[in-house]
Amino acid sequence: MAGAADRVREAALDLFAERGFHGVGIRQLAERAGLSSASLYHYMGTKTDLLAAIMRECLGRLVADAEAAAAEHADPTSRVEALVRAHVVSHAEQPRETRVVDGELAALTGEARAEVVALRDRYERVWQDAIDAGTAGGAFTVGSPAVARRALLEMCSGVARWYDATGPMPLAELADTYAALARQLLGVPTAPAGNGSDAPA
Repeated sequence: MAGAADRVREAALDLFAERGFHGVGIRQLAERAGLSSASLYHYMGTKTDLLAAIMRECLGRLVADAEAAAAEHADPTSRVEALVRAHVVSHAEQPRETRVVDGELAALTGEARAEVVALRDRYERVWQDAIDAGTAGGAFTVGSPAVARRALLEMCSGVARWYDATGPMPLAELADTYAALARQLLGVPTAPAGNGSDAPA
């Protein structure tokens, strides 16, 4: 059975994703976690503290995964493909986190907001560096690398709103499909059929 702190986190994710941060009261959190309102504070501090902790955890995981994926690929095209696959898989498997991280930043202020924004910016920088490298090296053809980054992130994040694990497309295949879409968006040339390096002489 999950511990009380884990139950509080899961309850907060459920409720923040369903109703938004400002639509959730302490009593609702306590009831969902199976605790009294008085004991809830022992495990979460304030409601804002809980939101900030969830957002730092989720963004921290995204940053770590992105930096690891980027470190494995010197080639910008392969790097972007790896970032796309990791983002799609993460957002398809954890839609609640996506809704909370993407939708509740405005609920944070001060140092907590600054920490979360810094993590978000660090994550987006990994993507921007890959796109800038591909553009500078001629692998990508985009008018605005910054707009391309935003478009890719919005496209990939959208799977959290509709992906169904019981649907017809396995998640790995979906991630590959999005990687192909990313190549198209970035203007990566498609090699003509039969012109590959392994074609017979």
